[in-house]
Amino acid sequence: FLVEWSSSEDFSPLAGEIIMDNLQSLRCTITGLRTGQRYYVHVSAYNMRGWGPPRKSTPECASPSNWKDCSGREARHRGHTEALERLLQQVRAAHQHYNCRESSKLQNAGRKQSVSRSLKHLFHSSNKFVKTLKRGLYLSVIFFYKDNLLVTNEDQIPIVEIDDSHSSSVMQDFLWFTKLSCMWDDIRWLRQNMSISVSSSTALQARQKMLSAAAQLQNLLGTHNLGRVFYEPIKDRHGNMLIVTIREVESLYSFFNGKWMQVSKLQSQRKSLSTPEEPTALDILLITIQDILSYHKRSQQRLPPGLYLGYLKLCSSVDQIKVLVLQKLPNVLCHVKVRDNSNVSKDEWEWIQTLSGSEPVESMDHTSGCPTQLFLYELQMAVKALLKQINLPLHQAKHFRLYTQEVLELGHNVSFLLLLPASDDVCTAPGQNNPYTPHSGFLNLPLQMFELGIVACFT
Repeated sequence: FLVEWSSSEDFSPLAGEIIMDNLQSLRCTITGLRTGQRYYVHVSAYNMRGWGPPRKSTPECASPSNWKDCSGREARHRGHTEALERLLQQVRAAHQHYNCRESSKLQNAGRKQSVSRSLKHLFHSSNKFVKTLKRGLYLSVIFFYKDNLLVTNEDQIPIVEIDDSHSSSVMQDFLWFTKLSCMWDDIRWLRQNMSISVSSSTALQARQKMLSAAAQLQNLLGTHNLGRVFYEPIKDRHGNMLIVTIREVESLYSFFNGKWMQVSKLQSQRKSLSTPEEPTALDILLITIQDILSYHKRSQQRLPPGLYLGYLKLCSSVDQIKVLVLQKLPNVLCHVKVRDNSNVSKDEWEWIQTLSGSEPVESMDHTSGCPTQLFLYELQMAVKALLKQINLPLHQAKHFRLYTQEVLELGHNVSFLLLLPASDDVCTAPGQNNPYTPHSGFLNLPLQMFELGIVACFT
């Protein structure tokens, strides 16, 4: 096939041409076009008798454009990174100034306590890994390479104690702790500055203990990077709670305090010691270790470039909001692919704006000659596939809406249109009946964990 394009209707002069001799894919990409310029395209076919007459495209012409052209929106993240970096530098500078002032006051008091602290340090057990859980809050790390896990010299997963007691409302502190996975190198700086500001606030004291536990693990293992935090703590009936971080390493290199062991061997050893009637959080961790590793691997996957239709469904509880995601790809919303091209043109976006108050998407006629007829058809197919995926009957689509404020551009040429339920059903409250809850293959992920997954994969 010969594909030719021009900015004039009579194709004089030609702006360019492409000969397609590999017919495995009947697609070609035309590059070097100017935004806002109208282009005409026609295609000629070749056989043993030569080139046939050119056939005009449908529509006959189109202008390269983007949905922002009609909304006048600036890029969502323009200047944000620079502004955040300036704010962080100001915070660091203020803390350094405060530290210099306070260090002179604390110097004499520190000298008096240095001897007693060093003696106490000799008998203190907090500098070693925990072997058994005794009704408290703990931090555990899972370093893995293929089917091998890093264990201590006593053949146990590395665990340190955060606190020997904890309240039932630890979720906000846990969600705060998950953000540390983006800044493990700053643990020491955070500890120093938080210790100065710690008062009688229970929340600050709890977070200081979390920082201390993270620093302890870093020192014991000889590495700053403790990996990503698993999306929920592991709890047992004995009152233990285990926060888990996961990191995949590139090889079986040695750590200061640890060795490598196959997952199956570690599980079989622990099975002989545990009581299946009342498993501890550590037992639960080992039983579910394959699921945890699978979640971690899947949460690292990135979508191929394209335009997607995503389903936004939230559910709330007393202390958090959760997002419905697929187990096989938990770092993005439930979705189906609309097409390979991630760009939404100005004409397509203007058409989406007109959908409000019109007939449902799935019942529109895609045989009309409008320029957006192909887009309408693709969107119809995507809506049907998405409703089937999330176990919703097709007639429910009449209550759904497309989010018309913006196209979510996640990066790496991945864009999302959002499909929203009726306004009262976007977020399900505790006790609210939801007859169309997906049966299996889905997770309700804490909103903060979902956001971290997006940041890790698309920035």
